[in-house]
Amino acid sequence: MPKKRLTGTIKSQKTPKTVVVVVERIKQHPKYKKRFRVHKKYKAHTDTPFEVGDKVIIEECRPISKEKRWKVVKKLINPKVNELTS
Repeated sequence: MPKKRLTGTIKSQKTPKTVVVVVERIKQHPKYKKRFRVHKKYKAHTDTPFEVGDKVIIEECRPISKEKRWKVVKKLINPKVNELTS
């Protein structure tokens, strides 16, 4: 069975080797069909430092601590931002 992967934004990095990643998705009301945003915070393990606001991919893993069950796989790079800075 493949491991789950989610894409999110780093919200906090105040603890060592841990980042808080916010994953946002769009949900639709079953009756009224209105779309709205739902977000959830995940604590993920990392050895490399990241900046708050970075887009990352997290992957499910074995439990590392009481609340950490995800690890950061890689940082996503926005090509539009790189073109503007070059």
